Amino acid sequence: MPGFPHAMPFAGFIGGLMIGVAAAIMLLGNGRIAGVSGMFARVLGLSEGGAPWMMALLFTAGLPLGAALAAANVDVEARFPTSLGLIAVAGLIVGIGTRLGAGCTSGHGVCGLSRLSPRSIVATGTFMATGIATVTLMRLAGVVS
Repeated sequence: MPGFPHAMPFAGFIGGLMIGVAAAIMLLGNGRIAGVSGMFARVLGLSEGGAPWMMALLFTAGLPLGAALAAANVDVEARFPTSLGLIAVAGLIVGIGTRLGAGCTSGHGVCGLSRLSPRSIVATGTFMATGIATVTLMRLAGVVS
């Protein structure tokens, strides 16, 4: 693809399809939204409602397991900021944001948008705008290239 020499559109399409199917199975089969932050909060005991605890545990455990399996089969180059403190602060801010926004990017962006939820449309627009602004500011500050 011009401008994106390392893009893998077919792999992205298949991955997106799998995410959509998983979200549909969760919603149609269990009546629950497949939001990662809600599932993780349930596993940690921070949330009383939502999916049954074992389902939430298996769902959240499957995320890094699936990523590890995919990384083992594909040559993936990922770059992260070298500062562990920066990663920890970013994770904390994301966690606070998911509690304030009543959901995370997967819950709002995948499940909420597919249900045309007005709250999810606003939340996803906010996620995208904030992400774009953050990357722009970090590039201007020389933190990332």
